[in-house]
Amino acid sequence: MSTRRLHPAWIVAAVAFVALVGAAGFRATPSVLLHPLHAEFRWPLATISAAVSVNLLLYGLTAPFAAALMDRFGIRRVVAVALLLVAAGSGLTVFMTASWQLVLCWGVLVGLGTGSMALAFVATVTGRWFVRRRGLVTGVLTAGGAAGQLVFLPLLAVLVQDHGWRTAALVVAGAALAVVPLVVWLLREHPADLGLPAYGATEVTPAPPATGGAAARALGALAQAARTRAFWLLAGGFAICGATTNGLVGTHFVPAAHDHGMPETTAAGLLALVGLFDIVGTVASGWLTDRVDSRLLLGAYYALRGGSLLVLPSLFDGATGPSMLVFIIFYGLDWVATVPPTVALCREYFGSAGAVVFGWVFASHQLGAALAATGAGLVRDRLGDYALAWYVAGALAIGAAGLSLLLRRRGPAIVPAPVLVTAAPAASRGWRYRG
Repeated sequence: MSTRRLHPAWIVAAVAFVALVGAAGFRATPSVLLHPLHAEFRWPLATISAAVSVNLLLYGLTAPFAAALMDRFGIRRVVAVALLLVAAGSGLTVFMTASWQLVLCWGVLVGLGTGSMALAFVATVTGRWFVRRRGLVTGVLTAGGAAGQLVFLPLLAVLVQDHGWRTAALVVAGAALAVVPLVVWLLREHPADLGLPAYGATEVTPAPPATGGAAARALGALAQAARTRAFWLLAGGFAICGATTNGLVGTHFVPAAHDHGMPETTAAGLLALVGLFDIVGTVASGWLTDRVDSRLLLGAYYALRGGSLLVLPSLFDGATGPSMLVFIIFYGLDWVATVPPTVALCREYFGSAGAVVFGWVFASHQLGAALAATGAGLVRDRLGDYALAWYVAGALAIGAAGLSLLLRRRGPAIVPAPVLVTAAPAASRGWRYRG
């Protein structure tokens, strides 16, 4: 009698999911700390939002270099160091007395740490370990961030209310540290290291040799991808995606609801509910990505998101009405459902360089998020409410739908990865093009 052995790819995916959840604790923190920090230090909301913007910007800009560093030093080392940076950045905030220290801790340290475990990490894991079910696994891992938000946000809101914001910051630091031993123990690099094919493959593919120059590889991939129309359409749409999720809703939904009389714990619970439905929506999006044209999926996701943001200002109230709950459910299903089709399109257009190129596309996502986080804070400071920010975001999301539908079907691997071959004929060195 034979028994089917669990493929190690699923263990790697599970550990990656837990690591993403551990890092996601900080992603939930800014929205529940804006008002406590403002109340204690009297810093303007725009100043606190600027620290969040630095975090979001570095979160995105680190991603393509992290993908290249994972090729050079291994996933395990990069993720372990990233979790330590998140723990240090969150823990050190309890000692800060000036706004520049907030930028250093929230912005720089946590931005670098979370950026090293951003969606380029997801693309690297799925690209190495999965051939079959790749879209589905991409959706599940992407939902790890939402799961982290779901787990931490209500807890953090209660901790801030009952014990102060410093306790909440220390809980996030402890959660990130707790994941490090699991990563070191179980996160494997390549299926070939175990003498196995990737899940769904029939042959063992040798692990590529480690190459130096991670920065050069990341910048080289950007230089090649930037020559293509597809890159700019994907990057433009994903910049708007970041502006309308992490930058605006993720950072400012709780204070905006509080402006209309809603308790912060209630608003935090609603944002956590977004995370719950995001898990469902992102996993479903991964399943659809394996079956439906990714261009059509992106167009639909962005258009629906834009429409929902345009009606949001009329839904805010001191109590949670049915209309707001409908918005939360709908928006949650669409929150990062854009990720699986975007990863698939990067792989389709840019071949084996897809993970690194997606890192740059994700950098545009975080650039949009950073601009939106600061811009919405300025709108609130100058106009006294967030209404204009919601309307602009809704219009931009509808524009992103148009960008996605302009993408054309192309042959695979426009920009393959640069491969350094040390013992091959000269003609085989450097950039290799397929098709």
